[in-house]
Amino acid sequence: MSQQDQSTPDKNKGIIYAPWERAFSRVLTPFEEFIHRQTTSGLLLMGSAIIALFLANGALAEVYQHLIHTPISLNIGSWAINMSMHHWVNDGLMALFFFVVGLELKREIMVGELSDLRQAALPIMTCSLFAVPIKS
Repeated sequence: MSQQDQSTPDKNKGIIYAPWERAFSRVLTPFEEFIHRQTTSGLLLMGSAIIALFLANGALAEVYQHLIHTPISLNIGSWAINMSMHHWVNDGLMALFFFVVGLELKREIMVGELSDLRQAALPIMTCSLFAVPIKS
């Protein structure tokens, strides 16, 4: 038995990979690990916000303003929605964001850490404070 066969992990024994499959796996596996990490979305959001701040307040401010006010339309037959990129982000992506937040909250209440009333008491009290208007 060759040295390479002995170093193969048990889960890969009996599986024969084509050379392109190994190369694809070497490229895809680190990308998959990056995508599945919990910090990835936060890092992407923070990086996008920093880039947008530099663009909006730097020498490219006029170009940035033209970019976010670029009209984008969605046409299906005679039906059409025509809004600027700024409105698509505000209306469409924010609705999607709050939908996902609602799904996450539902999951936490049903099977997650908030399924126990004792653990959910502090978050419930905190949320109820935001629902009460403050008189000045």
